[in-house]
Amino acid sequence: MKKIFVTDISLKNAAADKAFKLSFRDKTNIAKILDTVGVDAIEIPAVKNVKEDTVVNRTIAGMVKNCTVKISSGITVESIDEAYGCISDAVDPCICITVPVSTVQMEYLYHVKAPKMQETVEELVKVAKEKCEKVELVCLDATRADVEFLKSVCAAAVNSGAGAVTLCDDAGIMLPEEFAAMVSAVKSAVDVNVYVAPSNAISMAAANAVAAIKAGADGVVTSVVDGSLAADSFSDIMRMKGADMGVECRLDAAGIHRETDAVRAQMNGKTNSVTVAADGSISSVSLTADSTLSDVCEAVRTLGYELSHEDSGKVYEEFKRVAAKKRKIGIKEIDAIVASAAMQVPSTYHVESYVINSGNVINATANIVLTRDGEKISGISVGDGPINAAFLAIEQVIGHHYELDDFQIQSVTEGHEAMGSALVKLRDGDRLYSGVGVSTDIIGASIRAYINALNKIVYNAK
Repeated sequence: MKKIFVTDISLKNAAADKAFKLSFRDKTNIAKILDTVGVDAIEIPAVKNVKEDTVVNRTIAGMVKNCTVKISSGITVESIDEAYGCISDAVDPCICITVPVSTVQMEYLYHVKAPKMQETVEELVKVAKEKCEKVELVCLDATRADVEFLKSVCAAAVNSGAGAVTLCDDAGIMLPEEFAAMVSAVKSAVDVNVYVAPSNAISMAAANAVAAIKAGADGVVTSVVDGSLAADSFSDIMRMKGADMGVECRLDAAGIHRETDAVRAQMNGKTNSVTVAADGSISSVSLTADSTLSDVCEAVRTLGYELSHEDSGKVYEEFKRVAAKKRKIGIKEIDAIVASAAMQVPSTYHVESYVINSGNVINATANIVLTRDGEKISGISVGDGPINAAFLAIEQVIGHHYELDDFQIQSVTEGHEAMGSALVKLRDGDRLYSGVGVSTDIIGASIRAYINALNKIVYNAK
């Protein structure tokens, strides 16, 4: 019997839907589930933020063992490089050249006519083929495209190296017989596998999938997110009518319902390790020694930090060291880990000396002397308490005010001569920088923490 190739796009759809707020752990767990239920390919989300998306996509691609891992690229050479960087470690990687093929979308989204889009497709497929053995053309809005152009662009992609074509019914406008006719037309123009991604906008996804298969389609695209062909529904169709149609697929008929229900539950946010309060602030973070790199990076990102790939690795290594001694890791621990492990830079400012005067009958004052490039710079300020006065004096020295996003102090040893640890988080524009300071003098620890964060800002601005 003919084998029907099943591609699941649940992760891709969830990333595009703002209703789903998946943590890194959610995404990796969903990938693990999909990898065990018999789908032939998993499509991961396209790259939007290179730093964030590359980390999670590479993690998913590396852990998938039984499926092809697909990812869509944009319409530039750079976007193909970024996409391949996410899946290069996959057992079976595939780059999808995803472009609109209807007149309305080509002109609205990219302001190009059909001939120019076909030239672009040929160029992109050739570039992708140089990097990845498997390249697929994904035709967005295919059901509203001119059939002759659809045949032409698919043939051009195949001649340039594409090994498969997917036809998408984004608008959800076709009835089964129309869908079948489109598939037949494209099959007559190419000699590679033709897959279909039917929409359920008018509750026709399953019917259109069956019609497409009868017309010669070699595969279908499924998802557990509403609006697409449901994997469990398609499995039922194959179980009940596949033999009659002379086709079969790898979907696990016994376990597909249980597993897709688990994915849907996870997509409803039941396992997120970051809790968001009603006002949008982060009310809690709960990580354990079992948390993955993806979990830690997601928690760090949610707390407002933007880390490089190198710093993400350093933070995770420090996290594992702390987690080996501590059962649960919360917001305070994550902040301290980031401050101590990430973006360690050469010091621009050094604390030369400080004098603090404070009491219940006088206003707190601070006299801070810093050095920069061997030059001593001093600042004097009055504040609402000794630490506030010290921070204001530092601002006077540097001639700039940074928003104090958070300030924490805690004891790290016991007794009258206990060491105190201070954490300062400064915001510069939309980026967050944290610094730590440790001293038997908690005011001194606070000053050093502020300077530690300040030096990171200054270094990053160079």
